Amino acid sequence: MVSVHVDELGGRLPRSRPLALAGRALGAVPPPLQILFGILSVQVGASLAKQLFATAGAAGTVALRLFFAAVVLLLVWRPALRLGRRAWPVVLAYGVVLALMNLAFYQALARVPQGIVVTIEFLGPLTVALAGSRKLVDAVWALLAAGGVVLLAENRGDISTVGLLFALGAAVCWGGYILLSAALGNRTSEGNGLALAMGAAAIAAMPVGIVETGTALLSPWLLLVGLAVALLSSVIPYSLELEALRKIPPHVFGVLMSLEPAVAALAGLVLLHESLHPLQWVALCCVVAASIGATRTAK
Repeated sequence: MVSVHVDELGGRLPRSRPLALAGRALGAVPPPLQILFGILSVQVGASLAKQLFATAGAAGTVALRLFFAAVVLLLVWRPALRLGRRAWPVVLAYGVVLALMNLAFYQALARVPQGIVVTIEFLGPLTVALAGSRKLVDAVWALLAAGGVVLLAENRGDISTVGLLFALGAAVCWGGYILLSAALGNRTSEGNGLALAMGAAAIAAMPVGIVETGTALLSPWLLLVGLAVALLSSVIPYSLELEALRKIPPHVFGVLMSLEPAVAALAGLVLLHESLHPLQWVALCCVVAASIGATRTAK
């Protein structure tokens, strides 16, 4: 349910031959598969990141992810720094919110099963989709999502309350991220704004990661896995989503993205051996159904 605005005006930077070939190969993949691959990439990246927490810590892992994602995007897009007075505040705000969202998400992930964290985080885009609506059916979707959260809250002491609060913080940041995405797309072109915003996010997160992890962040093994996490969690899914949004309506994109909590739960089960209780699966399904319903009935 994340809206990404793509500038289709002229004046694009010429692409190198490898990038052009990669773009054509990517364009041959059907858009629904691109979105599903993007979702799978994000959640596999999250599972891989969680396995770094014992060595790098949650904040250190965020710092590595954002640093390498920024490096890759800046090398690909090579954005100009002359954006104008109206663009820079949005770029910086987007970067700060992106850093806070990832820090909160990884802190939650360190304490709570992946499927539950993503389900709660998904309340952010769901709230944005429902905000301002006066349709009765949207009230139903809101109640269904709230019911899912209540079921998750009935954790019988087996889920960290602090972790749930971090997940809610990530949800709030995701809502702000979506709203800022529209402004970023309107005031920058192609991936230039995203590359600069990712650089701002890395700068914001690095001090926190360094304080938590220290010089251990420079371990070659950590750097290698951090690069893999950045590619899986940021570069690959963002590229796939941008390409898919060129060809399908946003509401179709939103319906497919609504499957993310379920994919997160399956990734946690397969890669991290995190099993959910039957009631937690019901709660997850409530939020997924609410998200699909809200997307289909949104203007």
